[in-house]
Amino acid sequence: MLENREGQTIPSVTFHTRQNDAWVDITTEQLFKDKTVVVFALPGAFTPTCSSTHLPRYNELAGVLKENGVDEIVCLSVNDTFVMNAWLADQEAENITVVPDGNGEFSEGMGMLVDKADLGFGKRSWRYSMLVKNGVIEKMFIEADVAGDPFEVSDADTMLNYINADAKKPAAISIITKPGCPFCAKAKDLLKAKGLSFEEVVLGTDATSVSLKALSGRSTVPQIFVDGKHIGGSDDLEAYLA
Repeated sequence: MLENREGQTIPSVTFHTRQNDAWVDITTEQLFKDKTVVVFALPGAFTPTCSSTHLPRYNELAGVLKENGVDEIVCLSVNDTFVMNAWLADQEAENITVVPDGNGEFSEGMGMLVDKADLGFGKRSWRYSMLVKNGVIEKMFIEADVAGDPFEVSDADTMLNYINADAKKPAAISIITKPGCPFCAKAKDLLKAKGLSFEEVVLGTDATSVSLKALSGRSTVPQIFVDGKHIGGSDDLEAYLA
């Protein structure tokens, strides 16, 4: 039975991490004392839902979460530090602190260590999220105790809505570019000047000119999209932002 532990203190655990080719032990006291921390725990690095949705959305909403009083966003999984570091680099999730609960001590202390031997995973964390203030759990969102890997309530949007239902979420911005394009550089500078985060799709690496034509109806770069709406090139973006 997965227990809601709101009002309780988090388990006292030391995590063994690897930073700059050196072993660094980090305690839960260091992570949580005198801070407001959002934690989201998941079954494993590089797994589908964790990589496609769970971690990326927390990374996207990190800015607005921090504007609303969150000091740090922690992703926890029963993986070793090398796997967690490699996953973080692969995801380019610079706003997230990954914590390797390699021995499952924290997950077990939370009552969230489950057996996934049927998948060849062994003992792993159940998927959940929580808001922790100075080491005390204020709120938990625990996925339903059903078969499989449910993902309904531990997402970043649910957490943000709990913290501040009126918080303004950042726009989803995508810009298609190619290397050495001065107009692409201009468009990116315009977005950065407004403090807007964006995802860059580089032709020749992430897509081809066929994709560019199919998506935008144009063959020149950059092409910018905001919340699913095609804005156009750098001059169009400048007019849009003005």
